[in-house]
Amino acid sequence: MRLPLALFIAATLTFAADDDRAADREAIRAHIDRIFQAFIHKDSADLRATHEQNWLGYLEGSHTMIHGVDGYMNTTGYFGAGSSYGMKSYKMREFDMIFKGDAAFVCFVVEVESNTPTGPVQRTLRISDFYTKRDGHWIQTGSDTDLHPESVAEQYQTLRTLSDSAKKQLLDARESVWRAYFSNDRATLEKLIPDETLTIEAGGGDWGNRKSVLDGAAQFAKTGGKLVKLEFPKTEIQTYGYTAVVFSTYSYELEVNGQRSQQSGRVTEVFVFRNGRWVNPSWHMDSGK
Repeated sequence: MRLPLALFIAATLTFAADDDRAADREAIRAHIDRIFQAFIHKDSADLRATHEQNWLGYLEGSHTMIHGVDGYMNTTGYFGAGSSYGMKSYKMREFDMIFKGDAAFVCFVVEVESNTPTGPVQRTLRISDFYTKRDGHWIQTGSDTDLHPESVAEQYQTLRTLSDSAKKQLLDARESVWRAYFSNDRATLEKLIPDETLTIEAGGGDWGNRKSVLDGAAQFAKTGGKLVKLEFPKTEIQTYGYTAVVFSTYSYELEVNGQRSQQSGRVTEVFVFRNGRWVNPSWHMDSGK
């Protein structure tokens, strides 16, 4: 009878241990739900209360590590008074955790819907949270929040609208390329025309590359010519991720040896936002006739 009794006691102890972890799982899940509700209800005080003072981690879009709850709050924890923008709802799609004493590592995938100035936006996040137990209660001590790969892919596949400042930066870069070519501003051309550049010019002939663009600018400079006028009467932009396709009609006037000539046509230009600036790796020009 002693062996069955020992087995019974061992089973009872194991069940109790599993039950303790089940309670911890429920407590952590409830705590995470509390954080999401704080975002939905724009409750900054509760958001601060659910994060450890020495919190450490990354949030969606972070370029550098965030230290402390103050850093966390400054990044994502304050909401505009009366604002209708922000998280609207969420739905957990995957959720699990592992324990090591009074520490827990929690992984989950969550679908989030938010209100934005451009309308409702849905995205999927992949989150890893680090929890610790303090005074008998679980609290989030660290986190890594990022877009799920499917949302990253969707962002690159979906047409987006540039902000006014980004659009200005793009169109300024376009004009800089044209003006740098006709003034043989090699430093600007080398900055805005990358190594992989591929071009089709209005005059036909072989396709161009970075070298042919730089050589063409130098040859024009040798004629003593200058750009008198440059206009883009019509421009449309399609932007996907970090790539913008600019469709334009163009008109420019040159002066060479006192003689003026005008050129006009259509151009499709590709720009890529790279290292903080728009660069121009390809274009296709035609006469528009």
